Amino acid sequence: MLKGLAITPPVLGRISIGKVVERNGKRLPEKDDQFTITSQVQNRDGWLLHPLDEELRKASENKLRSIPIRLLFNEPDLNFRADYSLFDRSTGRPLCVGNGETCKRQCEDGIKTLPCPSPDGCSLAQGHACKPYGRLNVVIGDDDLLGSFVFRTTGFNSIRTLAARLQYFQAISGNRLAYLPLELRLRGKSTRQSHGTPIFYADITVRSGMDMDATLRTAKELESVREAMGYDQVALDNAARRGLGNGAFEDHAEDRDAIIEEFFSAQEAERTGRDVTPNSRPSLADKLESLATAALPVGRAH
Repeated sequence: MLKGLAITPPVLGRISIGKVVERNGKRLPEKDDQFTITSQVQNRDGWLLHPLDEELRKASENKLRSIPIRLLFNEPDLNFRADYSLFDRSTGRPLCVGNGETCKRQCEDGIKTLPCPSPDGCSLAQGHACKPYGRLNVVIGDDDLLGSFVFRTTGFNSIRTLAARLQYFQAISGNRLAYLPLELRLRGKSTRQSHGTPIFYADITVRSGMDMDATLRTAKELESVREAMGYDQVALDNAARRGLGNGAFEDHAEDRDAIIEEFFSAQEAERTGRDVTPNSRPSLADKLESLATAALPVGRAH
């Protein structure tokens, strides 16, 4: 295994809340009230839809507000990794990643482990340059049990809700998180800060049409079937833990477009008039400079 390279769960596509729309000749990020499932391929119009998007949209009468999922691992923190993240303005690479107690920071003489006071108390994070950042990997369908779709979010509501749900489901299932038939669900709420405008965030629930008893019973049955086949879930969790711990930072340079879309707010895009299409995209330095003054993205999960 290459040292210094985080081995992350294999990704087949992306799940997002929001879309890119054309306005005044510019393509800008905009909030949405449904999920979109895309492939990892872009063209001049943006990310190409994954075939599963159309398939699930038909089943849900066009509005994709819930997605049937399973999880790869029994350990919540392997399925959903959340931290405070600061990206370098000129390269798009992670500069500092912390958990509120300690952080790994790229310094002139290498990566160092330092105290992490959280963004509110960190001089390096001034201007909202450092944000909570979560990555959830889920399995959709049965074609590839080890292939996942990644949902990225900088929203407090999504991060807090997803983390809680995974911890609770692990507890009540007797550490059978990877066997539970679950559903990624979109929820909305209004707050004083949103001035009555709905904000949307991600949640995980039992699958539609099933209650908790049926969910737990199905998990036990699937566990027995997989164990009889020789499927070693404990070894898979251990392998994932080693892979993620193999590098100082999880995100790579090739992920920078998806990362910047999550950090780059629609309000800032409209204020500056910058286009986010792949072929007329502002420079990376411009985008990341905007990141330093942008608040939580309006068009993303919250």
